[in-house]
Amino acid sequence: MSTAERAAQRLAWARQVLAHPTLQLQPASSDASFRSYWRTTGVAPSRIVMDAPPDKEDLSPWLSIAERLRAAGLHAPAVHARDQAAGFLLLTDLGSRTLLPALDSDTADALYGQAIDILLRMQSSVSADDLPAYDENRLIAEMELLPTWFLQRHLGFSIACEEWDVIESAFRLLVDSALAQPQRFVHRDYHSRNLMLPSTAGGELGIIDFQDAVRGPISYDLVSLLRDAYVEWPEARVAGWMEDYRQRAVALGLTGLDAHAFRRAFDLMGLQRHLKVLGIFCRLYYRDGKAGYLGDLDRVWRYARDIGRRYLDIAPLIDLIERAIDGRDLSRPCAP
Repeated sequence: MSTAERAAQRLAWARQVLAHPTLQLQPASSDASFRSYWRTTGVAPSRIVMDAPPDKEDLSPWLSIAERLRAAGLHAPAVHARDQAAGFLLLTDLGSRTLLPALDSDTADALYGQAIDILLRMQSSVSADDLPAYDENRLIAEMELLPTWFLQRHLGFSIACEEWDVIESAFRLLVDSALAQPQRFVHRDYHSRNLMLPSTAGGELGIIDFQDAVRGPISYDLVSLLRDAYVEWPEARVAGWMEDYRQRAVALGLTGLDAHAFRRAFDLMGLQRHLKVLGIFCRLYYRDGKAGYLGDLDRVWRYARDIGRRYLDIAPLIDLIERAIDGRDLSRPCAP
């Protein structure tokens, strides 16, 4: 089906389910998958049409997680109409204001406080027993994006046999740390672009892009939030927010880790995530043609470099990556 045919099908479906023959759709947002989101105009209240082409996306995980989140009293979009066979959902419009542009040195404590409240509620109240496990195979497969897409494709770096040993040794350490943590509900992309500001004073942050949720390490979503690929904070503030979370998680019985053990688990989980993200952002650019992601590589690399150098077992991998980068501008694409 052509893009124009899909657009016509999407518009006709929205007009039919809302019984509004002159309704129009405007782009609301898109994400790193094949899903796209469209806001209705000419009708009140506005709604969001999710378009998930059925040959490329399965709506079942999104619907399952949305139901769990809403059952736990969390602010996820409600489904007002659906056609799973066609790949369309009609959703509550949570607005267009994400957390990211609202964050500054004055607002961060309050906004991150709200986000941590929601995270603890997800981990306490949303069942993850039957979700896919964030297991060894999944963790390693994600990190393998680093050598494939960042080192080889983006940097044009040839990896020698002894360098593969360095990579695999670091990956083993990171996997072991992740699997040793308490396993809870993991949103898996819990950051400032996937939390929506409320439209009214006193409202709760909205949660989106949760369809990839799994059962996995308790620190994963906290790392996603506090060491966000799109915004960076002084380490002292991150440490304060992390410790506030840990103390509250201990009180709720979510973890028994002391401050030192949790900091290590948090750091190593963040390193796993950022190594993966270096590969994902390059894959999104080179394979999927999604512009803009290369501009965030430098921030993600700084996270990985600074955290990795704290741990003797990880430092050889950081040295290897630094040799591969060799001072180049990470935002510039590699020639084919």
